[in-house]
Amino acid sequence: MKTNIRFSETEELLDIRHDRIFKAVFTKDSPAAKGALSDLISTLIERKVVVSSITANEPPIDDIRDRSIRFDISCKTETSELVNIEMSFRPASCELARLEYYTSKLFSRQDIQGIKKSYSNLKDTYQIAILANGLFFDDEELVHRFHYHDPKNNVSLGGKTKIIIVELIKTERLIEKPINEMATSEAWALFFQYLTNNRKREKINEILSREAGIAMASEVLIEITQEDIEWARQLSEEKYINDYNMMIYDAEQEGMQKGMQKGLQKGRLEGRLEVAKNLKARGVAVDIIAGSTGLSLEEIALLA
Repeated sequence: MKTNIRFSETEELLDIRHDRIFKAVFTKDSPAAKGALSDLISTLIERKVVVSSITANEPPIDDIRDRSIRFDISCKTETSELVNIEMSFRPASCELARLEYYTSKLFSRQDIQGIKKSYSNLKDTYQIAILANGLFFDDEELVHRFHYHDPKNNVSLGGKTKIIIVELIKTERLIEKPINEMATSEAWALFFQYLTNNRKREKINEILSREAGIAMASEVLIEITQEDIEWARQLSEEKYINDYNMMIYDAEQEGMQKGMQKGLQKGRLEGRLEVAKNLKARGVAVDIIAGSTGLSLEEIALLA
């Protein structure tokens, strides 16, 4: 199903790289949203799948410091494969270890208890991360797909857990590539990265004319109301607070490596200020930001 959507150069669009918008687009209760999500996942796992259901994600937690749950969209295919897919605007330095952790949790959540079940009943699971910023692999590959592998003997385990990582920062070399030479994964990545860039709007329109799945995502993006955005913001709020601890940890580690208490204290403060700025930009209530970061209301008010 192709749509005749075109964006003008002056049209202001929501940035789909922000996870609350990403979730609002791909989890909206509409055929277009479901079709777009199925197309995106199919493209990245390199096999046609249809999303049958989206499960509740990021459930309420008892403590804002609990970071045991963190993902954007958790869904199941028609053949019961499990998929977590997320958009990370500012991935943490420990992103790769974090992805491995959640991949194992996704795989082990399957129920194989009972006399009529066995390990052979386990379904394939996919942890997909689309990283808007940061460079984690020093090559030109846009998409990396990981699974268990014996590098010495070049033998694959053929396992059921896969990690797929897309680095949007690598799309810069693709923006001038002709549409008819572009892989669908490249088209999706360019759509995410350049959607709000008015100077690249014609390239986006060319992509929309060729890629039905991306056109459906654009259709949903246009339909998103303020209510949808608010719903997605509330769903994301816990996630940003959970990420607070991770960012503070990174700041503390940087200070410790310098071997100076002054550096450590500075790292803590800079980490809190950065987290507060991000939370404020995403519309999180000021009292929640203050309670999460330890900053005063006056300090938060001064943040740009």
